[in-house]
Amino acid sequence: MKVCKFGGTSVASAQQIKKVTAIIQSDPSRRIVVVSAPGKRFSGDVKVTDLLIELAHKALAGDSVEALLATVVERYAQLAEELNLGNAIVDLITQDLWSRLSADKGYKELYMDRIKASGEDNSAKLISAYFVSVGLPAEYRNPWDAGLLVNDLPGRAQALPESYSRLSSLQDADGISVFPGFFGYTRDGVLRTFERGGSDITGAIIAASVKAELYENFTDVDCVFAANPTVIENPAEIAQMTYREMRELSYAGFAVFHDEALMPAFKEAIPVCVKNTNHPAAAGTMIVRERDSSERPVTGISADSGFSTLYVSKYLMNREIGFGRKLLQILEDDDVSYEHIPSGIDNLSVIIRSHQLTPAKEARIIQRIKDELQADDIHIRSDFSMVVLVGEGMNNTTGLAARAAGAIARTGANIEMINQGSSEVSLVFGVLKHDETKILKELYREFFEPALVR
Repeated sequence: MKVCKFGGTSVASAQQIKKVTAIIQSDPSRRIVVVSAPGKRFSGDVKVTDLLIELAHKALAGDSVEALLATVVERYAQLAEELNLGNAIVDLITQDLWSRLSADKGYKELYMDRIKASGEDNSAKLISAYFVSVGLPAEYRNPWDAGLLVNDLPGRAQALPESYSRLSSLQDADGISVFPGFFGYTRDGVLRTFERGGSDITGAIIAASVKAELYENFTDVDCVFAANPTVIENPAEIAQMTYREMRELSYAGFAVFHDEALMPAFKEAIPVCVKNTNHPAAAGTMIVRERDSSERPVTGISADSGFSTLYVSKYLMNREIGFGRKLLQILEDDDVSYEHIPSGIDNLSVIIRSHQLTPAKEARIIQRIKDELQADDIHIRSDFSMVVLVGEGMNNTTGLAARAAGAIARTGANIEMINQGSSEVSLVFGVLKHDETKILKELYREFFEPALVR
């Protein structure tokens, strides 16, 4: 059996939902469908999830919600009308929204989750109803009834181990199961949403649970590209890549998947295919555990901004036992995680996502390092980007780092940091944000357009 996930653009309009239906009808093995909330129908449109976030903020502030609620309901009502579903499904969705709005507001985060999750939940109800109306044996599946259990607060929502055995019963269900993405329930029945890419996570969890032969992730592009198409014109298409390559590229800003989204599928070695709802005949990109890496050493190039560097220098640092542990403990005490730690014998740099820092945190961290570690020099610099080369074949390619450094040198930009993991699947360059785009273009020319370089 196959598990199919359809993103927001795939379920944004009646026309798109009809395309989804045709895709499901074309292959009887597509028996589990995971759906997102309706996304943008056109440029300048607003996602239903964004409307729901605004709705929750209004409710928490004690403001009137009637007008905005009517806007949300109208989105579903328009879909129902154009799909000839009648008013019953609209009444069901309206009642559901009012029920969520009237819930306890004592814990704002959980209240927000409850409102946000209605986008996917009601999308699944509506699409299930449409499947039935055209003769498909479909049934809406509620995550609580199906057994998608997540951990309690604090900490981000993650599926509990018993979820997988509970959800495995979906493989025995008759007909097509339509499942809302993005959320699950704690053991006590409290709704919690996943982080970015929540519906992708749900799809991967279910695919792993039922041991699917394939997890198809339908979006609005034919495949995964070797570089950002908004920066590189007509970038190369990636026919096949590994989970590790996808993870590394997602970390550095690839918008196809959030970097945690495929973990459940990876653990069970479920192959993933990225396909286009608007062009389902296209082969898409297969994401697998292993592949032949001899064709091209670099699979993709990505870049992401929003990094800061904590620089710490101390003479004879390398001889001081526990220095690194103590430094990281100071960061942990302020709820700051790190990305990379390139180092020398007397200095090290800790790369941090800038959104974790505030002026107060920076001052506190610097002062503690001075007082507790007696460092000679400490400072924090911001506005960094990480440019990442990713490829399973990189570890067997001589001179690749030199080629990359040479390409960056041709742009006139300075390399602030270089980091290569022990797996040698990725090579990371820290650069100033204003150099990011020209570096990305030059690296693409170096590794994907060699004739132009020569």
